[in-house]
Amino acid sequence: MSEEQNPDAYFKGRGAQINTHNRFLKQRVVQEHMEVIDEPFLQNEKTEIIQTHPKTIINKVESPDLRGLSMNPYQGCEHGCIYCYARNAHEYWGFSAGLDFERKIIVKMNAPELLEKELSNPRHQPEPIMFSGNTDCYQPQERKLELTRKMLQVLLKFRHPASMITKNSLILRDLDVLKEMAEHRLVHVMVSITGLDEKMRMKLEPRTATYKNRLATVRELAKANIPVGVMVAPIIPGINSHEVADVVAAAAEAGAKSAGYTIVRLNGQIGEIFKDWLEKNFPDRAAKVWNQICECHGGKVNDSRWGVRMRGEGQVASAIKQLFHLAVQKHGLNRDEFEFNLVDFNPNAGKAQLRLF
Repeated sequence: MSEEQNPDAYFKGRGAQINTHNRFLKQRVVQEHMEVIDEPFLQNEKTEIIQTHPKTIINKVESPDLRGLSMNPYQGCEHGCIYCYARNAHEYWGFSAGLDFERKIIVKMNAPELLEKELSNPRHQPEPIMFSGNTDCYQPQERKLELTRKMLQVLLKFRHPASMITKNSLILRDLDVLKEMAEHRLVHVMVSITGLDEKMRMKLEPRTATYKNRLATVRELAKANIPVGVMVAPIIPGINSHEVADVVAAAAEAGAKSAGYTIVRLNGQIGEIFKDWLEKNFPDRAAKVWNQICECHGGKVNDSRWGVRMRGEGQVASAIKQLFHLAVQKHGLNRDEFEFNLVDFNPNAGKAQLRLF
């Protein structure tokens, strides 16, 4: 049943419409026998901020197709992207991958201090850090907390390289820091743009920047000489797959120099969350979309096979790949590979700063 057919059953402004069971918990709260309940089932619909103070901030990614370093000042994400692979990580915190992921945001309050401490470690070897490898570092809470901005300032001070990916135009707030990093070849930005249809975006990624604003963000970054590309990700057959060429064209026109893509995969609890969303929003094509996703991943929606999990296989995946590469070639993207500056890293930057006082 769609939102228009039954508005009372739909959480507007959220991607997920259910809270799936956390596989690490033995018990769960459910609503049964509604006829004997005198009051509405209590559920907090507001965003809750949970402050934490972890011991480390830089993570080593061991996946064969995603090697490197990453850091995430936030866990959980208000953007509410229905397909987000990071949803499953919320279960490690005792929450659901569904609505909890969007409404219970874990904030690593000491992230900038931790980053400075870890970069000061004599054993640290400089290599680009993915910022963020999990949830968006420019999600709504960043406007007030400014953890990402402070971490960028630490990276600049140490002359340490980082790559960034976001779908929020808030990144333009930090143009001053990013411009200086770019002058030293210390930063590369990818803006995630999944389509151009605003009605679809509001269902697929309800609290993200509009596609128009994301393209404007690409344009402003390029104008500031900050290396910028676009991620057309994830591509979902029957949902946004028909827009791939148009997104690449718009990105190139805005000044992007590179582009990448992935095909959606629905691991863990995301399969249940996505299927519920699909049936509520697009009942007329839900089965077809689901089957096409399965066709891309060997008959299943949950694909963890290294090397093929992000690109898929089969006729549908091959058609998407061909469409993407033709568009990239047509618009002259991916001609040059960006090289980060690793030689100017200064592990003593923190100590030098202290000596000033």
